[in-house]
Parts: sequence; structure tokens; C-alpha cells
Amino acid sequence: MEMVQVTNNSDGTTLITINRPARKNAICAITARELQQAFAEFDQSEQRVAVLTGAGNDAFSAGADVTNLPELWRCVPTVGITTEKPVIAAVGGWCVGGALVVAMMCDLLVTADNGKFSYPEAKLGFTGGLISALPTRIPHKIAMELIMLCRTIDAKRAYDVGFANEVVPVGQQVEAALAMARELATFAPLVLRTLKRFVVDDVMPQGPSEKMGRAMRDLGMVRDSQDGQEGARAFKEKRAPKWVGR
Repeated sequence: MEMVQVTNNSDGTTLITINRPARKNAICAITARELQQAFAEFDQSEQRVAVLTGAGNDAFSAGADVTNLPELWRCVPTVGITTEKPVIAAVGGWCVGGALVVAMMCDLLVTADNGKFSYPEAKLGFTGGLISALPTRIPHKIAMELIMLCRTIDAKRAYDVGFANEVVPVGQQVEAALAMARELATFAPLVLRTLKRFVVDDVMPQGPSEKMGRAMRDLGMVRDSQDGQEGARAFKEKRAPKWVGR
């Protein structure tokens, strides 16, 4: 992969890193697809827990790259990324816009003490709508302060309002998240998967943009499947298609 690095460790943990430090790990169209691919491969593997981070300590991610806008839903856990395995965000520095959505949708979050969380879409005149799930993760008024007033909250406040599980010194966020992942990797996988599925599918509300992203993901899987390609070929060749169910 060009913009995403994947490290599979022997202890059952996987480290997925957005590797665009010169762009503050901004998520472009390629990055979104590579993250989606990385998580699909993680889900199919024997690895137990994933940690998602950004290269360096200045920015987890500056959000969507406006020079090459992504289909952001592709790289949002539970939307374009489907896995019942635990996913932990390790945040250092800025976590902005779409990156805040990505971090929000992870199961757990560790932040360095220089973590800064911001959602400036109301200032920019654009929204994808996925941030509407934030009030289900933290108190409503704090969520609306981020969403409507576009105010930045620091690592301590993120911890105080329940957005982060741990605050650690700068540079230690990845190792702290991996330590958490190693602990999770010793637990019963079926229990973790079942409880996560119950929470994601039956407990947490889904907003309209989240539902739309999931629908686009599911329709894309059909379109890009072997059967989808076979159907197009058969139509072009004027013959009966040979379905394989994949």
C-alpha cells in the first residue's frame, strides 16, 4: 500500500498507520480505499485486535484531504469498515474533521497529552453528516459544542467527557494502545465479537449518513463481486451468466 502501513504482530495485534506525515496524515481518496482494504484483510486474518494511528506525533490525521477528496465513509469503522474485532485509536496531536469521525467510531481510544480534537465543518460550509453520531458517544451539549461552535477540545477534556480511555505522554500513545490490544487479545474472541455486534447493531443509534454509508458499502460489494463482473461480461457477450455466489 502507498499511504497506509500494516504491521501484523505475533501477539495477535495489528498496527495500521496512516503514513502521510508531510500532509498531517490527511485522508485522500487513495488513503480511504487503502484503509478500507487494510481493515478487510485484518478482518479475514487470524489477528485479534487492531490499533489505528497516524505517523508521527503532530497529527493522528488532519481529516479529509481537500486536494483529493475521499469517499470518507469507506474508512469509518462500522460504516465502510466492517469487523467485529476490537479496534483502538491511538491519537497524537490533531484529530480533525473526518478523522474525528474515524476515531469516534473506534471501540477504544488512547490519546497523547498533546491531542486536539476539532470538527470545523460548520465553518467550511460542508458536511458528510457522520458526525451526528457524536452525541451518542459523549454528553449532548459537549458534542454540540464541537459540532456547532467548532471549538477544539484538548486531551484532558476528551478524557473527562468520556471520549478517550487513556491520556499518555506524547510519543507513548501507540505503545499504550498496543498494550491495551495485547490485553484484549488474551480474552475470548467470540465473547468480544458478540458483545461488539450487540452494541453496534442493537444498542448504538445509526444516523442517516451512517445508514447511507453502510448501504453504499453493501451495494459496492455486489457491484465489485465475481458475480457482478460475470453479469456485465455475460450481457456484453450475449450469453447466460454463470453465477458463483461470490
